[in-house]
Formats: sequence, structure tokens, C-alpha cells
Amino acid sequence: MARIAVIGAGMGAMAAAARLAVAGHRVTVYERSATYGGAVGRFEREGFVFDTGPGLLHLPAVWRDLFIKTGKEPLERCVGLVQVDPAGRHLFADGTEVSLPNASRAGVVSALEAALGAGAGERWGAFLGRARDAWDRSRRPLLEEPLRTDWQVLARDPYPAPRQRKLLRTRQASTVAEVGAWELADPRLAALLEGYALAYGLDPRHAPASAALLPYMEQTFGSWYVEGGMRELARAVYERCLARKVEFVFGAEVARIVEKDGRAAGVELPGGTVAGADHVVAGVEAADLVAHELWQDEDVRPQGTAGGSQLPGRFTVLLALRGARPASAVHRSVVHSPDTGAEALAVFGGLTAERPTVTVLRPDDPRTRPDDGHEAVSLSATVAAHGGQVDWTDAELRERYAGLLIDAAGAAVREIRERLLWHEIRTPAETGALPAPALAGDGGRYLHPANSTRLPGLYLVGGRSHPGGGLAHAGMSGALVAGLIVEGKDFRGSQ
Repeated sequence: MARIAVIGAGMGAMAAAARLAVAGHRVTVYERSATYGGAVGRFEREGFVFDTGPGLLHLPAVWRDLFIKTGKEPLERCVGLVQVDPAGRHLFADGTEVSLPNASRAGVVSALEAALGAGAGERWGAFLGRARDAWDRSRRPLLEEPLRTDWQVLARDPYPAPRQRKLLRTRQASTVAEVGAWELADPRLAALLEGYALAYGLDPRHAPASAALLPYMEQTFGSWYVEGGMRELARAVYERCLARKVEFVFGAEVARIVEKDGRAAGVELPGGTVAGADHVVAGVEAADLVAHELWQDEDVRPQGTAGGSQLPGRFTVLLALRGARPASAVHRSVVHSPDTGAEALAVFGGLTAERPTVTVLRPDDPRTRPDDGHEAVSLSATVAAHGGQVDWTDAELRERYAGLLIDAAGAAVREIRERLLWHEIRTPAETGALPAPALAGDGGRYLHPANSTRLPGLYLVGGRSHPGGGLAHAGMSGALVAGLIVEGKDFRGSQ
């Protein structure tokens, strides 16, 4: 039985902790805040309850696997999972709108054909077919296996872009924006695709065509809502950790990772207290916690930048509305920007986009509202990082930008301003950067550091490490770290 110190109680870190405890190790989690869950937070006021992080679950199989592997109670016994259908209602700048069914490629194709005109559904269907090929080619090395030392094999884009005749020569789309313009050939379909990229913190102008995996995953495996909000999933994972004898120490910010005989040997807490360990799992940025350079030139390094700019964040507005939620309301609506290129230019150029793409979440869940005469609604948009030219602590800027989101959301929520009781704002100043999922292609610029490091005994977990950001990816990283510790060099990936 090994002693394992886990830094941070985010979702990936807790996933690793539960799996390691089941394998017989003694696991202690050190969390600097007063609670667990990391970005999966909750805000409550006057009977209204909101998620402050992700609001929907994709690839639930990742978390089902965790619960199966760590105990007899499956995930569905611990939380209520509801398929969101339709998966989303999309409102475009020209007034067109379409509702896309959940986990039905044929249904999506039919809906797009009916709403956007002849050929639109067929083009999106053909695009999804190519995205499926990219998924089949890259799924295992990108998501289910530890990052290989010869990670350059993932530098080539797996998306099979068809050849296009452009400017007197034959070319293939290499970015999300080019896929939208050249293959989808409809500004609304392009906005649909680019909206997926933006939501994951990716710049459509630079993100490789392999980002086609993102809409493919959602439209193939579905979108799910956790009853009571996503915080309930965090609670269930935390309770599974406790049931497996994982110890949590809250209010404990790790000052450094202790090294001995050339390997990680524990953590130092405030006041100089040292907690010894045979392995250390860092669910936070670890570079500042070690005494030397953590990566070498041939390693994949932390992204820190994406497409040449600082990682973006998410601006969220939580709305308490008077009046009942209409029976016809859709759980998720996306109000698309009239110009996603200009939006990306602002977001990744460190500016505020005046016409952002806004996601509106309206859960039909009595646990999120004080009574049936009220409704809890959340709005979100991908925005520039905090700092530089944008100071998200500026009260005037926060309120002005919240107003932009509320006005945009009026296309999806009737009489939104007349119904508004109060609102709360969350910005990148409070919630930090939005790490993107790992993607193959573009020379490997969209990969994340391996879960094992140059310092023996130190492992990385969560959105800043392989396979990148997102709730499903965090669960994958926990499985990979646990496998590397339990099985060592023989570990070949999740099964």
C-alpha cells in the first residue's frame, strides 16, 4: 500500500483518488478552498440554485465507468441523469432557428434540412461522417491512452478534409473556420460549428479541423442533465471517495512538492508541515511547486496560449426570473453571433466582443427555483482572459457585458428583462482560464502535458494535463493517472 498525496479536489483529482483508493492505496487530498469540485461549483440565493461551471454532461460513460470500477452502486443510483431533448435550440442572426434532437444523427440531418434549406442537412451529415473517421483514428491515443513519448504521431490532423479547388489550386481545410466556409458552405452551419469550438475555448480561425470531434461527440453520445445541477455529480464523486476511505484536508494550500532522492516524496503545507508520500498527484499547475524545470524541450508543455493568444475564460450571468418556466421552453438555446470571426478576433485578441455567442440554460428542475412561479436561468459566453486589456474586476465593464448577454438572450427567453428579479455575475477573474480539450493536428500545439512527468513519482491530472479540459476529459485524466500509478510502465490505457 502506497501513500498518495493529491493536490486539489477538482473532478479529475477526485476521480484519480477514488480509483487509487480502490486499488488499496492510502490517499489524502489537500484542497486550498473549503470545498470540493473545482470548477463544478454552485451558487444559491433566495431559493434559486445555479451551476457556476459546466451545466451539461457529455460522454457520461466516463463517469459511469468510474462508479462501476470504484463500487457496486452505479452512477444512476447516485445521481439522476436526464437526456436533454432537444439537445439544443440554435438561433441565427438572420432569424432562422432550428432545434436539434439528442443523440440522433439522422434527426439532426432532417432538422437542419427542414430549417436551413435543401442540402444543409446533407452537408452537415457528410461532415459528421468525416468527423466520425477522425474520431475512430484518434480516439484511443488522444483520449484513452497515456500521452506517448513520441507524441509527434498526433501532430497530423486526422480529419479527412475533402480536396477543394481554391485560388487555382487544390487545397484542404485545415482549420475549423475553413471547414465551415469550404465544406459546410452556409454561414449558419459555419456558425453552428464555430460555436462548438468557441464553447470549448478554441479559436475557430486557428483550431485544427480535428475539432470536428467536439460536435460529433455531443451529437453522437448525447447531452445529459444531472438533476439538481452538475454540483450533484461532484457531490456523488466526493462521497464515493469518502466511502473508499479517501481523506480530505480542506483549507490546505500546498506550498511546494517535496523531493527526495530525485523523486516526489510528499507535499509541504503552510507553516512548513511536510506530509510524506510515495506518489504525488497534482490537480493544479505543478511547475511553481517544484524546484526545477518540469519539462524539457521535447515535451508537450502547458498550453498557456492557444492560437498565439492567452487562454480565454467564461463570462456567466445567473438570472432569477419571476414567472413560471413555459412548458415549451428548451433546456439549452444558443444565440449565435452574427460574425463569429469578429467574435474570435476579439476574444483571442484580448478584447470584449460586442456580439458574443450566448448559451442559455433553462433547466426544468424544481430544485433550482424557490417555487413554480419562478425560473432560474444561466447565460454564458466565451470571453477574453482576465488581465491585459480586459479587467474583469471592473464593475462597470461587468455590468455592461452582463447587459449584452441579457439582451442577446432575449431572443430565447421572452420578456427576459421584465421578468428579471436580480442577477449575479461570474467572470474569468473569479473562475480562471478555460482549458480546451486535447486535439490532434497542427503540429501538436493543441495537446497537453503528459500525466507522468520528468520528476519520478509526480503525476498531473485535470484540464491542464492530457487529455485536456472538459468534464469528460477530467474523468479520463483521473483514470489515466490511476492506471499509471497502479500498473506502472505496463499501463497501456483505459479499457
